[in-house]
Amino acid sequence: MSLYEASFRVKHECPYREISERHPDLTIREWYLNDCQVLEITSSETPTDDLLEEIDSLGTILHRSVDDSGLHIVTQSCLCSLEGSIIDRFEEYNCLYQPPTIHRQGWEHYSVIAFDEADVRALIRDLKSDRDIDVLSKTAIEEQQIPHSMLAPVDQLFEDLTDRQLAALRLALESGYYEQPRKTSLRELAERTSVARSTYEEHLRKAENKLLTNAGEFLRLVTATSTGDPLHVEQPQTPEQSAD
Repeated sequence: MSLYEASFRVKHECPYREISERHPDLTIREWYLNDCQVLEITSSETPTDDLLEEIDSLGTILHRSVDDSGLHIVTQSCLCSLEGSIIDRFEEYNCLYQPPTIHRQGWEHYSVIAFDEADVRALIRDLKSDRDIDVLSKTAIEEQQIPHSMLAPVDQLFEDLTDRQLAALRLALESGYYEQPRKTSLRELAERTSVARSTYEEHLRKAENKLLTNAGEFLRLVTATSTGDPLHVEQPQTPEQSAD
């Protein structure tokens, strides 16, 4: 099975694009988390007061350093501006987004992976309908490992899990329930909560099922280029079979 990796850059109206266009030495890396986005802003140049003021308006400053090596700032803001974003369009065409998005010199840089080259072509045609796009590369991935940069987004892995299911899963994990041999039992775990054993077990099983379902897409990608069946064990031939 072949996978297809595409890298491209697009240009459309966006506050990050405008800042990176006005400050060509600036690089903005953007990650999407469960309910917020995190920006890492770097530059080898000493920032102006105007630039620092612009960055302050983007969100809450988590880290700021300005020294001989240049500028390094990490900010956090809400996802309210991402409704109908380009990431949703990747999913429509069965393309898996590889974070982070990189903003540089007025362009947004993206990478995606797909199982079918036709999906990549359809995505690019769709993006060309309403924004400037420059395709940087399209590569078939065969008989090699998936790039280490393709990390599963945390929000997708834990999508649809309730707070109680997450709490049940975390308690089981931290208590050694998944170790071999197990260090605790369902009864002991439930006794540490305020719910009945049957209720706790229901929360835990639903969390496990949802987590494995969400991870299935990434499992397919990781195993797509492997050869053979590692679970298949060759049976020794009998003397009669050897004679044949």
